[in-house]
Amino acid sequence: MIPILTLLIVLALSLLFARVATAALTHTGLSEEASRFQSWSALSGVGYTTTESENLVNHPIRRKILMFLMLMGNAGIVTLVSSLILAFMSEDDGTSLLHRLELLAAGLCVLWYLSSSKWVHRRLGRLIDLALDKYTDFAVVDYESLLELTGDYRVSEIHIDSTDWLAGKSLRTSRLRQEGLNLLGIRRADGTYEGTPNPDSVLGAGDSILVYGQLMAIEGVNHRRGGNLGDIDHEYAIAAQEKERRKA
Repeated sequence: MIPILTLLIVLALSLLFARVATAALTHTGLSEEASRFQSWSALSGVGYTTTESENLVNHPIRRKILMFLMLMGNAGIVTLVSSLILAFMSEDDGTSLLHRLELLAAGLCVLWYLSSSKWVHRRLGRLIDLALDKYTDFAVVDYESLLELTGDYRVSEIHIDSTDWLAGKSLRTSRLRQEGLNLLGIRRADGTYEGTPNPDSVLGAGDSILVYGQLMAIEGVNHRRGGNLGDIDHEYAIAAQEKERRKA
């Protein structure tokens, strides 16, 4: 009986740790989907060498969160395995194997219900937000709500190739704002980042720009190629954006 209860408690704590870490990573600016994925990756000890993972490791606060999850995950796996072995190999408490299986199944069902419940998710999320705000030294900011990343609005990175329409253009002449896009920063080909770029900054091949706007406008610029056709598409996009403003 005790090994099964220990097993269920460890699973419950793992779910709680993953939920807290997801909230913490989200408040550092990471999307909820990416935060959940990275939290479970670190907790389970499964690593993925991706750009997203590199961004987490290079961020001091995110790195601390992942280190805590890795530590808890390693301890949890050892406890889970030992509890599982004791639960079905030991017969000291006199309970039958069927009874143990029923108890384990009931506990797993309760944990599954709690982890998938939207009501629990909302209430637990509020408690976690309050705790992070009170007991941590980083700002609790939900960037998804702050930037209203709902519907068609996105924050996206556009990589610039030599054949792209943006290549060789300055921010002033590109007039991205008139297409409905707000430029948040430029990541140069050499790895440097310009958080507040000058309007006369010229974009080159290998650079990437971070923009905020509607998905259609982002995709329009991302797929636009250089030349006269690109200029025509640019003017058409500005006209369409102006038409939308007038409707609003």
